[in-house]
Amino acid sequence: MHLPLELLMGRLPLILHIMEVIGVLAFAVSGVVDARKQRLDVVGTFVVAFATAFGGGTLRDVLLDRRPFYWVDHEGYVLLIFLMSFGASFVLRVVSRVASERTLIVADAIGLGLFSVTGASLALVAQMTPTVAVMMGIISAVFGGVLRDVLCNEVPMILRDRSPYATCSFVGCWIYVGMTWLDVHQEAALLTGALAIIAMRLVSVRYGWKLPS
Repeated sequence: MHLPLELLMGRLPLILHIMEVIGVLAFAVSGVVDARKQRLDVVGTFVVAFATAFGGGTLRDVLLDRRPFYWVDHEGYVLLIFLMSFGASFVLRVVSRVASERTLIVADAIGLGLFSVTGASLALVAQMTPTVAVMMGIISAVFGGVLRDVLCNEVPMILRDRSPYATCSFVGCWIYVGMTWLDVHQEAALLTGALAIIAMRLVSVRYGWKLPS
């Protein structure tokens, strides 16, 4: 079962570009914060931020056979992430640990929401089935964080933390796909799906929700 391609076009490329830029920067911030917690130098911080920002999108592009990769086609963002890494190394030294943790949680939630729906949308444009589109959304959103944790010598968050993470992406992607199937405007569908994921993630952290073991 495929969604009609005409439902996914129009201003969609511009919308996806804007959302991917925000998602890249949000994930880069979470990578920078985590790297600084591990006291990595500027180059190490950049590597972690780069992997966090582009890891999920790169794997998505490989699986969907999309070329060139997003970061190859927009190399200016690579330079921006390096400058962020360099500047944050100094800024985060004077920021409290609590503020750093909150920044990490919020930035990660924003990246999770935006990359989930953009990944799902690109899969639908590639004429993948709704189920495959949801899986692509989850991969896009989660894999960068897995790389971040591995590079920082930590057990990946999705394996060590029972609070909803990939589950938020799963639910939000289905909200987006369902709204697209119902012929809702893409702007509204993307925004609703992304906000649902961000809200679910932040609320679950705030109230300590846990998935059953």
